[in-house]
Amino acid sequence: MENSLSIALANLASVSVLVFILGFVAARFKSDIRIPDPVYQIISVYLLFGIGLKGGVSLTHSSAQGMVKPVIATIVLGCLIPALAFYSLKYIKNINEVDRGAIAAHYGSTSLVTFTAALVFLDNSEISYEGFATALLTIMEIPGIIVGIFLATRHLNRKVSWGTSLKEIVLGKTIILLVGGLIVGAISGDAGYARVEPFFVNLLPGILALFLMHLGYLAGVRINIIKESGIRLFLFAIIFPLVAGTLGVIGGYLAGLSVGGATILGVLSASASYIAAPAAVSIALPEANPSLSITTSLGVTFPLNLTIGIPLFYAIAQLLIG
Repeated sequence: MENSLSIALANLASVSVLVFILGFVAARFKSDIRIPDPVYQIISVYLLFGIGLKGGVSLTHSSAQGMVKPVIATIVLGCLIPALAFYSLKYIKNINEVDRGAIAAHYGSTSLVTFTAALVFLDNSEISYEGFATALLTIMEIPGIIVGIFLATRHLNRKVSWGTSLKEIVLGKTIILLVGGLIVGAISGDAGYARVEPFFVNLLPGILALFLMHLGYLAGVRINIIKESGIRLFLFAIIFPLVAGTLGVIGGYLAGLSVGGATILGVLSASASYIAAPAAVSIALPEANPSLSITTSLGVTFPLNLTIGIPLFYAIAQLLIG
């Protein structure tokens, strides 16, 4: 327990957390330190492909049999979490069914940056995890969005373009780069990865820090929308990811994952998408208010996971497994 506490305190003083706070504070003081959009897109591609590539190489050292239970647990969580979010939001009176479904889709999906921050946290703490973790990220990305959209559209008097929405999910930048990276990494193996490792591994913490500063700025700009939506939505964005993350850790424990692997599944379950989900939801649910979904996921849940969630889920995993 003392080890978990020291790791948690170290995380609060890490560069990742501090640069996010810097971006948030700068936004509140009206100082524009956001990254230009072209640079933001380059960093997004770097993170997506780099994580996929590393996961693909690690897959070559993993057995297919060892992946069965974790994959099943991930799919179950990917369907369960958006349903729980949708029905939990029922108690917030000023949010209609469409917005509930949109928010549920965001919370059912995953955050690549939160996942990356969790990997950096585990690597810095010298905590091992399964090589197929990136595959779990990719798997959980899809069912959460589909379930959220389905729950929102059950009573709409119009046809939902499922073909277009699914195309946006499956062929969107997130899935293509992650899956593409997994395939390239699995084919090239250790020898091929060694040639690009300095770029995709050594530079990752620094590039991630710039990205987190930008996200901190965006969170600081959008935080006022949460105030307008009321205290209940704010409490949902805090309490629900902690509950979902705990379910993820328990799922990882039941699936036989290591402490690091269960921590990652907990982080994936607690995270909320603000890259893949908004694109798919905007097509399937044009009536939804995107400010509610993006602001809760980015403005409240993301900093919560970055500062408290990741070390908390590690402590729970260590308590169950360690």
